[in-house]
Amino acid sequence: MRQKMVQEQIINRGITDENVIDAMLTVPRHYFVPQIHKSKAYYDCPLPIGYNQTISQPYIVAFMTEKLKLSPDDKVLEIGTGSGYQAAILSQIVDSVFTIEIINQLATISHQKLKTAGYANIYCKAGDGYNGWPEHAPFNAIIVTAAPDQVPQPLLDQLAEGGRLIIPVGPTHDIQHLKIYKKERGKIKQKNLLTVRFVPFMRNSDL
Repeated sequence: MRQKMVQEQIINRGITDENVIDAMLTVPRHYFVPQIHKSKAYYDCPLPIGYNQTISQPYIVAFMTEKLKLSPDDKVLEIGTGSGYQAAILSQIVDSVFTIEIINQLATISHQKLKTAGYANIYCKAGDGYNGWPEHAPFNAIIVTAAPDQVPQPLLDQLAEGGRLIIPVGPTHDIQHLKIYKKERGKIKQKNLLTVRFVPFMRNSDL
């Protein structure tokens, strides 16, 4: 089922990065899906994981990962651990992944799953991702898996030179735009990629 997912949903839709394809073939998506939805783990859709959160559609995971143009020695920040699946995909490609989840219960579940599965280069914490993880900055890439109205400035500040930030931006329950930002010579360049729909970006005040 995983091979079928990668061929039909990933390769046939234009994903060509071999490292991304290998990661999608390697990481068991069903491991990160709640038991009640395991039979749908390789379907072409997002799935609920509890706490009003979702595991993203496989194609979106692959698309966002490919657009970051990752290298083996990169350090990546993820805002919104969710199920842990995206962090696991990243961990197959880069040196280290730092991931933050604001919902404490979900953070506990995903962090334990990642630890149990032996993803030793993933570093997790529970907290508000708006301010990033300055102790470990700068990052070669940052990926955000929830949609704020505007891009958090601290995340742009924590990009390394040449680094990329991929993030959905827009209002809840309306069209959002998946955007990529790149830092070149200290300046930020931005490009719209896709229209998408992600869960809202939460702050501590929302809990």
